[in-house]
Amino acid sequence: MFQDLIRHTRLEEIVGDTIRVKAEGVAFGDVAVVENVDGQFSIARVVELSGHLVSLQVFAGGKGLSTDASVRFLGHPQEVIYSDNILGRIFRGSGEPIDGGPDLSAEPRIRTGGPTVNPMMRILPTKMIQTNVPMIDVFNSLVESQKIPIFSIAGEPYNELLARIGFQADADIIVFGGLGLIFDDFHFFRSAFEEHGIFHRTVMFVNQAIDPIVERILIPDMALAVAERFAVAENKRVLVLLTDMTAYADALKEISIALERVPATRGYTGDLYTQLAKRYEKACDFKNAGSVTILSVTTMPGGDVTHPVPDNTGYITEGQFYLHDGVIDPFGSLSRLKQRVVGKATREDHGQVMNTMIRFYANALEAQKKQAMAFELSPFDEKLLKFGKLFRERFMDIRVSLPVIEALDLCWQTLAECFEPQELLMKDSLIRKYFPQIASRLERQADA
Repeated sequence: MFQDLIRHTRLEEIVGDTIRVKAEGVAFGDVAVVENVDGQFSIARVVELSGHLVSLQVFAGGKGLSTDASVRFLGHPQEVIYSDNILGRIFRGSGEPIDGGPDLSAEPRIRTGGPTVNPMMRILPTKMIQTNVPMIDVFNSLVESQKIPIFSIAGEPYNELLARIGFQADADIIVFGGLGLIFDDFHFFRSAFEEHGIFHRTVMFVNQAIDPIVERILIPDMALAVAERFAVAENKRVLVLLTDMTAYADALKEISIALERVPATRGYTGDLYTQLAKRYEKACDFKNAGSVTILSVTTMPGGDVTHPVPDNTGYITEGQFYLHDGVIDPFGSLSRLKQRVVGKATREDHGQVMNTMIRFYANALEAQKKQAMAFELSPFDEKLLKFGKLFRERFMDIRVSLPVIEALDLCWQTLAECFEPQELLMKDSLIRKYFPQIASRLERQADA
């Protein structure tokens, strides 16, 4: 299989999962085949070049390797299978299927990595991806070609939220990338996609916690290469889900330590921003083609938003969904592209409703503080407390599922249950058009 490749015999050094060999004409990121003295083959990836000394990360690990092993370089970076037959399939970080399905070895392959899209081939985003999650659709809309993370901490239901967005989003193709997942999380995502009937249009790339670290850093590249090809070649609207990008950054750090590189902040690599940006900038709305939208999870160790991973991520991405206490925080969350679609791809009242609801909820929190300190509450404070309770129940729970128009109608209903029209401080034309309909409906319900 590999007879025509140049063979480099004898390894100079084996340090953990990293091996070093002297070779020429090798490029960073190239894939190689390592043949041990017992005839066993392993795949490796070039992770450092220092003169004629080449460092490679072995996918299967360095355990059992002999310095008498040989290395054969394939002359190209990591490749991934691409065809319509990969839909409904699950692949590991090496690119090989792990679901026991039909053999795909004869299918064409595409290279991973590569540059981001020429700006001349990008168009300004104008389309909304409806997720049926009110705290996203109404208050921080997800826009096609957006790159946006879910900021959270360990123990929060961020994977549940990510899966829910995946099977509710109006996208053509879902590409899932799992990084360092425990088996329970892997099984959860697979079951969720199957149970909600989207597995046939989903591709999963999964690196489990027990898998080699080097495969973890390849997951985003494979997922994004496949997503980009679906978008460009087949005009598909592709949603890429990645969890957890902090595990990706930790894998980079671990490999960097093994290579004895000088660490930067908190031991992370000095090029962490570049490594993250190269992946996130793959999000694009292509001219005369489809789009790639990236939604990732970024966990914050200790809830520290200044940690290097969320800190660098915030400079690259276009906002964030801030998840804590089991809900999406309306104040910590931000979608910098929502103004591209609010009131344009939705309904004329969207912007006014969004701002009014958030204003009243902020006031409701102040009323709660007054109540907690035993201050006397005004009649309007009582209205605010009622509104705050309804807002949390009807909108903030991540399990709530509503199309955006129904969610806007529910906003009007909630406002009508708590306030008089003159208390809304909204445009009279919108109040006359939407508020009376809800109020009259409530009156009919009360009469019945």
